[in-house]
Amino acid sequence: MFVLPPPPRYPLATPTTSTSNPNGPPPNPPLLEMSNSLTHPSGPQYQLSVGEGTYVLQDNLQLATPPPHPHEAPVINPNPLSTTPTLPKAGIKLSICITAPRRSVPQLYRIRTSASTRSTLGTYSIKEHDKESRSSHDTSSDGALPPLASSTNPGRTPIFGEENALLTPALGKDALKRKKPKTSLVKSNSQFISRVIPHDQLSKRLQDHSNEGMFIFANIDRAYQWLDLSSPSNVRPQPLMKILFAKAHVLCHHINPFTKGPNHIDVIVGASTGDIVWFEAYTQKYVRINKNNVISTSAVSEIRWLPGSDNLFLASHMDGTLIVYDKERDDAAFIPEAQSNGSLHTSQNGTDSDTAPLHINKSVNSKNQKTNPVASWEISNHRTTAFAFSPDSRHLAVVSEDGSLRIINYLKEQMIDLYPSYYGAFNCVCFSPDGKYVLTGGQDDLVSIWSLAERRIVARCPGHHSWVTAVAFDPWRCDNRDYRFGSIGEDRRLLLWDFNVGMLRRPKVASIRNRTSISSHVPIGRSRTESQPINRLRSTSSLTTDEIDEDEFIEHEVESRTTTAELPPVMSKVIDDHPMSWVGFEEDCIVTACAEGHVRVWRRPQDSSNS
Repeated sequence: MFVLPPPPRYPLATPTTSTSNPNGPPPNPPLLEMSNSLTHPSGPQYQLSVGEGTYVLQDNLQLATPPPHPHEAPVINPNPLSTTPTLPKAGIKLSICITAPRRSVPQLYRIRTSASTRSTLGTYSIKEHDKESRSSHDTSSDGALPPLASSTNPGRTPIFGEENALLTPALGKDALKRKKPKTSLVKSNSQFISRVIPHDQLSKRLQDHSNEGMFIFANIDRAYQWLDLSSPSNVRPQPLMKILFAKAHVLCHHINPFTKGPNHIDVIVGASTGDIVWFEAYTQKYVRINKNNVISTSAVSEIRWLPGSDNLFLASHMDGTLIVYDKERDDAAFIPEAQSNGSLHTSQNGTDSDTAPLHINKSVNSKNQKTNPVASWEISNHRTTAFAFSPDSRHLAVVSEDGSLRIINYLKEQMIDLYPSYYGAFNCVCFSPDGKYVLTGGQDDLVSIWSLAERRIVARCPGHHSWVTAVAFDPWRCDNRDYRFGSIGEDRRLLLWDFNVGMLRRPKVASIRNRTSISSHVPIGRSRTESQPINRLRSTSSLTTDEIDEDEFIEHEVESRTTTAELPPVMSKVIDDHPMSWVGFEEDCIVTACAEGHVRVWRRPQDSSNS
């Protein structure tokens, strides 16, 4: 049975009555956009009871859904069987920005990941005390960027592309001066941006904003909003700035934690048309990257600034490619360098192979760095749904619709692990604050925990009744043994989990003979010295570091649920009327968002020490 879609959430414009008939009915009002609304509901249904106390709903912010662009013909009755391509959409995603330097409250940040069995995970770069040098998440008091540390400095995390002299900024008096875009958002006559609506009292609201206050950047269809959740309640729902795009939907965005400061916020936005916008929030100026799809014709599914870099960012396109862009470089028509030389794609091991796990279309070490892209990798023929950087800034976890979790050493441009899902696609991924574990969620309704050090699945976490759409760790509820993380899904539920390796037990039916869960892939041109029994036990943690080649690519097989530990949630509750799309943890609250525009702030228990 065909069901009509729900009515629109904005007034429709209909033909007005002719002015020649003064006795006729009054003309209909023009098309108006709805405004955001803020409520403060209360009651048991708006409370989350966990062991440490009760989380209470503090703010319920409803973002206004923008009407279609006037040049875009509305689809009254969409046909679900239609083959006509439509613009991809994404649920509400948030980027949270607190310009004040974060206090190093969580003890888990102080763990050296190099103490694990993977010595190549490197050392931490988080401050343990105020006198230590600035991390990539802080900004100096004057807002200027510090000089990069030398690569010969032991114990520091290298930065992507620093070995290529063509990517190193030239020395001089302007070397450390932060560059800003030049084109005004408000005065732009671009056909890509329909309208920009700054707040009438923008300057005053920014002056009144505390550095400890919370900015959020949110996307909803073709609109992108900048809001201040720390402002008074009467102006809190009013955006500081709203950008309306013409025919593009915003799918992803990210704030640069390396350059953010009291008077500077760098934001990158990925659109359904493949365009990327870099803009600085305070000056309201922007640069459009990949204009007219000169580099990639595919939509941008995820985008993030590279750790420790003020100008490089990574974008995943829906055609399965990962592309590194430089916000300060011009674009040029891109042809894979291997193809331009008359050969096939170059694999991560320097060989030409269609079965190579990572095709390098352009290496970061390329001598051609005058224009974008800086680097380009092809990892799959399917859509990449999400990716995340490890806290030590060495590894990249990528999930895609082909149901694969890929662990990539992006500094070396090498893929080292390929894990399959239990069923269906992966939708989300994140690292633990110490970088030891990776969380994934997907269409199998499961949250999976993977050990980066032991190169195996640790546990599966059932509890959702539909697809898992987002996962995140709560660093303020973590220590050196216990981990707290949350997950949301299309079942409208928020689940909280407490994870401790010591509490997990592999089912008794498991034995050494049926632990052959990993099949090793030996790249062409490499020899193997391990014996077959070592290969069969490669997924266990009993192997020493000498028995594991950290750079060897391993393609894992699906672990049976009878041989994998399961972890139950400590809290599960339906928190919205619509499918959930985003979850994040802050020091004093949990923030969630649904696909229809509800942004909810849950205040932490007042009597909780958050230790």
